[in-house]
Amino acid sequence: MSHGEPQGNAPSGKLVVRNIGLVLSGAIENPILDADTVVAEGGRITAIGRAKDVDTEGAATVIDANGATLAPGLIDSHVHPVAGDWTPRQSQLNWIDSSLHGGVTTMISAGEVHTPGRPKDVTGLKAMAIFAQRAFDAFRPSGVKVHAGAPVIEPGLVEDDFKEMAAAGVRWLGEVGLGAIKDGPSARQMVAWARKYGMNSTIHTGGPSIPGSGLIDKDIVLEADTDIVGHINGGHTALPDGQIRCICEGCKRGLELVHNGNERAALYTLRVAREMGDLNRIILGTDGPAGSGVQPLGILRMVSLLSSLGEVPAEVAFCFATGNTARLRALDCGLIEVGRAADFVLMDKAQHSAGKDLLESVQLGDLPGVGMTIIDGLVRSHRSRNTPPATRLPQIV
Repeated sequence: MSHGEPQGNAPSGKLVVRNIGLVLSGAIENPILDADTVVAEGGRITAIGRAKDVDTEGAATVIDANGATLAPGLIDSHVHPVAGDWTPRQSQLNWIDSSLHGGVTTMISAGEVHTPGRPKDVTGLKAMAIFAQRAFDAFRPSGVKVHAGAPVIEPGLVEDDFKEMAAAGVRWLGEVGLGAIKDGPSARQMVAWARKYGMNSTIHTGGPSIPGSGLIDKDIVLEADTDIVGHINGGHTALPDGQIRCICEGCKRGLELVHNGNERAALYTLRVAREMGDLNRIILGTDGPAGSGVQPLGILRMVSLLSSLGEVPAEVAFCFATGNTARLRALDCGLIEVGRAADFVLMDKAQHSAGKDLLESVQLGDLPGVGMTIIDGLVRSHRSRNTPPATRLPQIV
């Protein structure tokens, strides 16, 4: 597929995806649906069920899934975009398009912090947040929904600044702690102002990511009370296990595990959350582009890691990358349910995987093969150039 907006943002006509082998719902309380057909109109899901029970007449597009699995498009809860589909951090073009080929259809900015010369004064940071929100709202690289415009809080911000940004369409706070606000009380006040105006927040958790950033420990995390505990497994350096447990037990916020973090700490967090009966709090991000590079398959790799080494059923691990994030981040995608955005990834077990089917292959640690992505009811990519080849591929009839 070409980059940018070849088909525009216009809602699609009626879409029917039939002959689906397995439907993963994204909802952790009921991760597998009894269905083989999904219908969408105007970019929204209108029906889910058996082919004989749903209205498939008059479709503009019919996709034969050929027995492959349909899941909600994956959500990357933690990216650092800059301008369009380019990152100066790794001098790389088309990293967002590459992530689409890893099944990611939605990304959430944790701050446009890699922008060269990033302004840190109040006027400048507000302008940059509004600019980034506007730019990515108007330009969706390869159709991917990039929720950008995530200001990093700095001293001098007052309540009216959050009101102004929210009114302009800014929905997110960048990682608390990446700016000069690194103390609990100041962070808590600003996070509360942001929440009052409907902004969703996250925090840098753990050791410094790059020279110039600082340690954010459990006390600051708990006092700041952001909606998401950003990279609780460190980005890159994790807090001690005791502090991770304190955070898990001390709040009921989202627990974000990232690819660019400490994998052992991610598995430890998963274990604590499971003990607490709180797997609904686990969400996934890449924290890229960053020093570790760009990870087109980062979200799939986290799903496979947590399923295979964390001993979580694969259908549950996929919820970490879809419905859990959608609920904690207040998104209209991420779940296969009527009324939600028609954002899907079609995938199957990789050729020659030891697993007998997609779920078993992921639980054995393999990556699935992505065969197609769909955003707002429009086909955005076909067979992935990045995943191992899928056993079965969907096709447009």
